[in-house]
Amino acid sequence: MTDIQSRADIDQLIHAFYSKIMSDSEIGYFFTEVVQLDLDHHLPKIADFWETTLFHKANYKGNPITPHVAMHEKSPMTKVHFDRWVKVFCETIDEIFEGSKAEMAKQRAHSIATVMFIKINAV
Repeated sequence: MTDIQSRADIDQLIHAFYSKIMSDSEIGYFFTEVVQLDLDHHLPKIADFWETTLFHKANYKGNPITPHVAMHEKSPMTKVHFDRWVKVFCETIDEIFEGSKAEMAKQRAHSIATVMFIKINAV
């Protein structure tokens, strides 16, 4: 296995993750029923976010909190939901990559989930 080194690697990770999470028995319904996620539209934005996060490229434009607040208003997201997201995300990384960027991505996933949970519950 190699480390996350490029946008192509991020795309691979994001596609693998969403193929799992969309059918996840614990939180998949957020993506398939609560918001009925359009993957063709969403995945490039998520990849932009992670490319900005891991490689400091200013590709991501937007505020990730806003859509999550809207989703939370439709169907409350608990810490258990965020913990599940992190678990599946980190497992996906571990299945495909290893190295310092892979470790950074897992650390950032934990941080992002924590901040997201705090912010959506503070609104």
